Amino acid sequence: MKQVPSFNELLEQSIIDHWDMDALTDYKGQTLQFHDVARKIEKVHILFENSGIQKGDKIALCGRNSSQWAVAFIATLTYGAIAVPILHEFMPEQIHNIVNHSDARLLFAGDHVVGTIDPTQMPHLEGIIRNSDYSLMVSRTDKLTYAREHLNELYGKKFPKYFRQEHVKYYHEANGDEMAMINYTSGTTGFSKGVMVPYRALWSNYDFACAVMGNNVTTGANIISILPMAHMYGMAFEFLYEFIRGCHVYYLNRTPSPAIIAQAFADIKPKVIIAVPLVIEKIIRKRVFPKIQNNRMRLLLQMPVISKKVKEMICQEVVKAFGGEFFEVIIGGAAFNREVEQFLHQIQFPFTVGYGATECAPIICYEDWRRFVPGSCGKAALHMEVKIDSPDPQNIPGEILTRGLNVMLGYYKNPEATAETIDPDGWYHTGDLGTIDDEGNVFINGRSKNMLLGANGQNIYPEEIEDRLNSMTMVVESIVVQRDTKLVALVYPDFDEARNMGLNNEDLQAIMNQNLTGLNQQLPAYEKISSIEIHEEEFAKTPKKSIKRYLYK
Repeated sequence: MKQVPSFNELLEQSIIDHWDMDALTDYKGQTLQFHDVARKIEKVHILFENSGIQKGDKIALCGRNSSQWAVAFIATLTYGAIAVPILHEFMPEQIHNIVNHSDARLLFAGDHVVGTIDPTQMPHLEGIIRNSDYSLMVSRTDKLTYAREHLNELYGKKFPKYFRQEHVKYYHEANGDEMAMINYTSGTTGFSKGVMVPYRALWSNYDFACAVMGNNVTTGANIISILPMAHMYGMAFEFLYEFIRGCHVYYLNRTPSPAIIAQAFADIKPKVIIAVPLVIEKIIRKRVFPKIQNNRMRLLLQMPVISKKVKEMICQEVVKAFGGEFFEVIIGGAAFNREVEQFLHQIQFPFTVGYGATECAPIICYEDWRRFVPGSCGKAALHMEVKIDSPDPQNIPGEILTRGLNVMLGYYKNPEATAETIDPDGWYHTGDLGTIDDEGNVFINGRSKNMLLGANGQNIYPEEIEDRLNSMTMVVESIVVQRDTKLVALVYPDFDEARNMGLNNEDLQAIMNQNLTGLNQQLPAYEKISSIEIHEEEFAKTPKKSIKRYLYK
């Protein structure tokens, strides 16, 4: 693997170069300039050092996007510790599992998370630190308690006169294969896979972003962080690249509804928009389609002479809805609605659809919107190779394989899963099926693994949900399928037991409705089941007695 520059050195240099510029803002809240970020990082480093944290120790972070979350993350990397970002949408049990599995010594937790987690379920944690003010929720060592209580005093002793650029000296990773973070694809025991992301992958994704955004998203540019930073997509392209380039990142600090996002776009006017399909689709359907889906507009669009001007006018309206100053909308993380994609292409809206995976931190494929082929997900990204495992890659779908600087080191404490996913030649087996045309454009045809993609790009493992559902009243077996953006559970109930108890189909459905309520109480919002449908027959099985899922999609 080729030698790459130090990623932490890039973070260090950015702080020095952009010292008096705005760096991080909690939307309609506080703004931190780069020198504020530097001072907060220094205090976190002093806290780590005086509480006995060593280089290579794991530090978990769980909470909504915020400037304080960002500071804690950068402080972890630049100290030489390993960050473990955790999606704040996970249930408490899932957060406990990840903290325990990752061997984290400390946990930075957002206010919402602090109110739900149970410290007794994470016995090896030495402390839980609130993201909002870095106060201690839990301390299990005298060193940590002392360090936090005397933090300002310790800081004053280290820097008795002032803290300036010349004091910014961070840990520089020895080589690109050193682990920077562990990102979990799931939070449920038995399904959790901690993706070990090396520094080379962070640098490679940054270098890719420089190549595709560098002329448009430069120092001082405004960016809105919509996607969770605990998700590699949001981490790489709404935070790390922008921070290093000296951009100004805004955090919404709340659930990004279409109304909130639209207002933020109007106020902030971001230079690039990084989004999952759901965000774009909601804005198009709520704010654009109602204006153009009338008889008059349909008639104008059918007139060749007028049609072009009307499309230009519509495109201007759509651009305006997203702030008006972006150079491109980059969409990824989940499948894009075909109707919306065709509409945007028809009006020549500047959008493109990329492709990635947590295991590649995250980028695999991309193409600039001017050359983007609708229906595709772009071409192999900078520093990456892509091939299709098929006898005829252009016509017969096969598994999409990729290798390059972005590929993970493997799964934490799971060499078996690593060996199944990365072959001896370094190819990462994505589990996705696709084809590739003679120009290198990749087209995704489906998934060969069972994993589903939530509307916001979250990984959903149906077996986790089925495992819970199968233990509920009157359920023999089940399968979770995806219909549009909703999850539906198909259940084969215990008809014999129902007959013995004198229950009819209405009674069974009532039981399933109760099961649905109980099940959804155990699941994070993006995994909740919309309905349970009773299946009259046993599900078809393979010779190994696993359900033939493809028959029920």
